[in-house]
Amino acid sequence: MIHNTWDKKESIKKVKCVHTDAKKYLVNNMLTVGKIYDVKNETEEFIFVEDNSGHIGGYYKTYFEQV
Repeated sequence: MIHNTWDKKESIKKVKCVHTDAKKYLVNNMLTVGKIYDVKNETEEFIFVEDNSGHIGGYYKTYFEQV
């Protein structure tokens, strides 16, 4: 279960949140527009970052731009 050690893992890259306009979910509670986040893991569709709750969360790539 590799996801249990993501918080201790070195970051892959940094991304900046550009919007929190979600159709289905409350993303604005967990991400802040303009804030830079460390990417812990990445798939084709999702980026996994340490969000405002202090936990690792998976979000669509459309919310971010690479720094």
